[in-house]
Amino acid sequence: MSDATLHATSQNPDDFAVQIADQIESFLVAVTEVARGDEPGSTVPFLLLEVSQLLLAGGRLGAHEDIVPEERYEPDLGPEPDVDELRENLARLLEPVDIYSEVFDPYEPRKAPVPARISDDLADVITDLRHGMAHYRSGRITEALWWWQFSYFSNWGPMASSVLRALQSVLIHVRLNQPLEELDGLDTDQADVGDETLEFEAGRVMAQEIGGPLGLGQAQ
Repeated sequence: MSDATLHATSQNPDDFAVQIADQIESFLVAVTEVARGDEPGSTVPFLLLEVSQLLLAGGRLGAHEDIVPEERYEPDLGPEPDVDELRENLARLLEPVDIYSEVFDPYEPRKAPVPARISDDLADVITDLRHGMAHYRSGRITEALWWWQFSYFSNWGPMASSVLRALQSVLIHVRLNQPLEELDGLDTDQADVGDETLEFEAGRVMAQEIGGPLGLGQAQ
């Protein structure tokens, strides 16, 4: 998957904004290509790589001092591009392992995990990133950086981190030959499920069932 470069050759490639924009555009292009389903056997490895690289950009935004937009009110960007097709394609490609359990805040005690979907979370991440990219392409660089930083803290950063953990778990279960229990009706509409229920309903992701379709090999 080729990296996309947004900046003109006259811009300094070492500039913080240019690097962040390039990393984000690379993620947008790569995940869009994965969702087309041309290489279904590489879905999980590609997504693991791309989400990991995106979180590097997020970490840089998080460590940066607060970015303040130049305008008091955010300019109207018009309707957000539709991501339903991408969401549905990812859900189809990830069907055996799309639903996972998530803890929203590890520092908030006694909160039970809740079901989430990798496909939903990635679609939401892409919506946030595209919003900032619209500012960037319109020449509002500070506005783009502010939005990416703000939404990293408020939405796409935690979502991408949760997705990364889920994808890592798939690899761990397959490569270390650690099967999960059978999927039995877990859905994101369920809000009140305990640890034992989540463990039982997490899905049968044994290596012989998803290793081939998802492009994963079993450790020797």
